[in-house]
Amino acid sequence: MTHVDRDEDHIQIDRSTNRLLELLKRKDDMTQTSATPTGSKLTADKDAIRPFHVNVPEAELTELHRRINATKWPERETVTDASQGVQLAAIQALARYWGTEYDWRTIEAKLNALPQFITEIDGLDIHFIHVRSKHDDALPLIVTHGWPGSIIEQMKLVDPLTNPTAHGGNASDAFHLVIPSMPGYGYSGKPTTTGWDVAQIARAWIKLMKRLGYTKFVAQGGDWGAVITEHMGVLAPPELLGIHTNMPGIFPNDIDKAAFSGAPAPSGLSADEKVAYERLQFVYQKGIAYGFQMGLRPQTLYGIADSPVGLAAYFLDHDARSYELISRVFEGRSEGLTRDDILDNITITWLTNTALSGARLYWENWGKLGYFNTKGVSIPVAVSVFPDELYPAPRSWAERAYPKLIHYNKLDKGGHFAAWEQPQLLSEEVRTSFRSLRSGVATSEANFAKAS
Repeated sequence: MTHVDRDEDHIQIDRSTNRLLELLKRKDDMTQTSATPTGSKLTADKDAIRPFHVNVPEAELTELHRRINATKWPERETVTDASQGVQLAAIQALARYWGTEYDWRTIEAKLNALPQFITEIDGLDIHFIHVRSKHDDALPLIVTHGWPGSIIEQMKLVDPLTNPTAHGGNASDAFHLVIPSMPGYGYSGKPTTTGWDVAQIARAWIKLMKRLGYTKFVAQGGDWGAVITEHMGVLAPPELLGIHTNMPGIFPNDIDKAAFSGAPAPSGLSADEKVAYERLQFVYQKGIAYGFQMGLRPQTLYGIADSPVGLAAYFLDHDARSYELISRVFEGRSEGLTRDDILDNITITWLTNTALSGARLYWENWGKLGYFNTKGVSIPVAVSVFPDELYPAPRSWAERAYPKLIHYNKLDKGGHFAAWEQPQLLSEEVRTSFRSLRSGVATSEANFAKAS
């Protein structure tokens, strides 16, 4: 189990968070959070926002290297492509680099350079990054990762979104950014009882943003983050102005069911709709075996909790297009992702021993909520379509799924893990998407600054 250094005497809370805590202390209508005048000690109140710092013992990294180098390898696949799964050459190339050259301390330092916190919501510790922009009129934004992921994927968005003037944007495009670790992932707590499904996480995120003092905010996500963000949109709290997704749930329910069943494409589909249908059908038939395993029997996956290479192979085999984008990195061909990017995401799961606690999210939602179908979001929605996503969402279905569609754009490159692989493009999309929703937020932030 990874140990973390939570000695609050050695962790400085950023000044903006101290001001925010003092503001919340004065509000009777919001959850109480308090701090001492110096900010060095926080109360033991379960709603307190506690500073967090990552410090992995060297012995755990040594053991990780030992396990990687002691991997018992099977024979090579009997085909020349990836139709049987992650290829032996690809995973051995990953293991060689992981066991001899990769340095966890690099990403650990990047994590610790950002303000990290933990707060208890509904009985569970939630870990999150919280970076307030230097621009006063910034719009609060919560961004959610997916599986097999972590907040490491979204860290590339921090500077482009909070400091847009350094990345080709305007000060008026700035965001205050909150990036939480989903329950059972990374440094968030592991649920010990059932119930932490998408709906529960969506409610928790709303509580988190309100606890941080944000009276108006927006949300973004991909993969599970997209499903959670859409459910926030279904709940439609008055504080949530709109959402952005790069994996939109746009399939009409009958179309989604037909694709799942393997039926031929229904008649009457446009060319774009037929492509999306065929891609989704392929995903259901051959692309998400991991989803069925975790949705039905997650506790059986002891192998990925015991073997780092087993974990890496399982994480690489997300879908055919993502696997191609990731595996090529270890062949010397890359764009957007590096070898370290891929191993950062795998290593944080290994060090926190969250392979199975993360897998249970699929079990929690099995049979409850679709991934790709329409969900009845009535608030403003923005959609970005990356070409190597699981499916290219047609505008026609996006307009039907989201009656308040405020932005729709097809990108020239990028895949399922857009924040991780194409952070600049995704940042530009997020800025563009939410410009029309910013009115009134500046007044709210001005009041916050005046009160604090």
